[in-house]
Amino acid sequence: MDVNPSVATARSLGGSGLTVFPVGLGCMGMSQDYGPADDDESIATIRHAIDHGVTMIDTSMSYGAGDNERLVGRALAGRRDEVALATKFGILREERDGPARVSARPEDVARFCDASLSRLNVDHIDLYYLHRLDPDVAIEETIGAMGELVTKGKVRYLGVSEIGPDDLKRAAATHPIAALQYEWSLWWRDPEDDVVPAARELGIGIVPYSPLGRGFLTSNDLRTTDLTAGDDRHLDPRLRGEHLERNSAALAQMRELAAETGTTPAQLALAWLLAQGDDIVPIPGTRSRARVAENVKAATLSLSDTDLARLEAVASRSAWSGDRQTFAPHRTSRRATDTTKTLGEAQRDS
Repeated sequence: MDVNPSVATARSLGGSGLTVFPVGLGCMGMSQDYGPADDDESIATIRHAIDHGVTMIDTSMSYGAGDNERLVGRALAGRRDEVALATKFGILREERDGPARVSARPEDVARFCDASLSRLNVDHIDLYYLHRLDPDVAIEETIGAMGELVTKGKVRYLGVSEIGPDDLKRAAATHPIAALQYEWSLWWRDPEDDVVPAARELGIGIVPYSPLGRGFLTSNDLRTTDLTAGDDRHLDPRLRGEHLERNSAALAQMRELAAETGTTPAQLALAWLLAQGDDIVPIPGTRSRARVAENVKAATLSLSDTDLARLEAVASRSAWSGDRQTFAPHRTSRRATDTTKTLGEAQRDS
């Protein structure tokens, strides 16, 4: 495994022309789901990430019921031109830690966008995602309304999150889609079956969220018994019982490999994702400045075929155990949840 700064050259999301640093920053955990927030440290972390070359900053109207967009807006004051700012709409949360629901009616899209622009204190959004498919609205209607925002100059590029291949094709047929956001990591590889191939067939960039397994693929011993009361990961089955035992065993082997190569498990996990293709830009979330440099360094790691084979041997797809919990209404498989219920505790939005 080599450290090669040239590997960290900017990546283009599909054929869109949107070019960003290979590793972005996900900001959800700064405002919800991961325990008590520290806005000052979070703002410092966002600015620290920009100082380290990170250009993709990712938020959503739903995170903290809008508080996260306000936080990001404060952090970007005076530095707006240094980043590609991404936000999302379609998941509604009335209170910071309250339940959420999906709504993506075309008549509401412009209003959602204007509200995000106001909270972020910017005049345009670089990448605007449909956060979740609304089961009551044809995706062509929602994407069509999003396309009008591009025409008006409020949005530069469009993205979609957690939708399947068929809906992705319908979206792309309505308006060019720059990016697909989906949970993808060493311990959650289901997107490789159909979602990733579909995105590549359509020339759409891939933005994996939770690329560090919601913090599990780091040097921390993460288990539900150690989480604070406000941490939403209490409900993740992969962090409990027999699933946790199997996953901890796989992580232990990753740690050994990381120690041998002078890296960390987090860096290995990110470098592995980046090695899956130059159309991939993961957005690990952190609210710690110490983690930023660690994540950014992963963009300079060059994994050889031998490195990848060794990593596959200790952390293969079959090594991990347990389903994720998320809201993915396009599916009826084990990756889906009931589209008629509110997100509530089952929501693990990116």
